Amino acid sequence: MAAFLVADHEPEAGGPRTVTSDEANRLAITRFRNYEAHGRAVTITVPGTAGGLTVTGSVDYKGELGYGVVHGIGRDTSSDGLVQWTADSVFVHPMANAPAHAPASPPRSGWYSRPLQSSGSALDTALSIALGLGSDRPDNAELLPQNGAAWWGRGEVDGHPVDVMTGPTSRDRPGTAGNVRYWVGSDGTMYRVRVSVSSESEPVVIDFDTQKYVPVTPVPGVTPAR
Repeated sequence: MAAFLVADHEPEAGGPRTVTSDEANRLAITRFRNYEAHGRAVTITVPGTAGGLTVTGSVDYKGELGYGVVHGIGRDTSSDGLVQWTADSVFVHPMANAPAHAPASPPRSGWYSRPLQSSGSALDTALSIALGLGSDRPDNAELLPQNGAAWWGRGEVDGHPVDVMTGPTSRDRPGTAGNVRYWVGSDGTMYRVRVSVSSESEPVVIDFDTQKYVPVTPVPGVTPAR
């Protein structure tokens, strides 16, 4: 998880405590900010007992579509290549020598599709989480403190001052308050998300604006939501 730790400040001590009204408002709009931006550049760090993976690319939050290049961390290159994904499907283009960044125009052939797994795959879980970090409307700020949202401290991500907050309990998964940690700027912009996943001892980490956002071009067989 070195990518998560390098060049960033750990949160200042002070939390956890219940979020204030201002903090709740920023947490409530942070996914909506991603949707407003249409899309964001991301680096997704996926843990694994046999070595991790990184996905470097873009997520189109209006089209509900992600695209990037996969590289192994501390493992062989068998999983390297291009990936594009939706809420229910994953399209993979294996590459022996995967580039540092995915080409803006994806190859038109050589793709293999499969259903996105809802459990048992750390990669699919990470892809699903990244795609879910956009929403066409803000969350209800008044309910966040009631459902366990908390402030943990202040920090910095790539030069951006942030507040570090954990999200509330999920409506369909009671007792999950604190499983998702957000690094949020003063205007509600999301700069990092860290999510505990049941299949791994280390969290999934999603960093935003790690490179220039490149609009996502659908590969054959993929239809964006918008």
